[in-house]
Amino acid sequence: MIVRLNCHQPTKDYMARRTQEGLSKKDIIRCLKRYVAREVYRVLAPATELTAAA
Repeated sequence: MIVRLNCHQPTKDYMARRTQEGLSKKDIIRCLKRYVAREVYRVLAPATELTAAA
């Protein structure tokens, strides 16, 4: 998450928006962890389904 906050512009924008909403950095990082987990799951789930079907 920290690397993403340093170099990924959409994540920087998200951080700024959520900070304005009153969330702490700790809360924002918690949300980002969930978001990244969902991204990774979407990538891995189809690959797992294909190997399970074979």
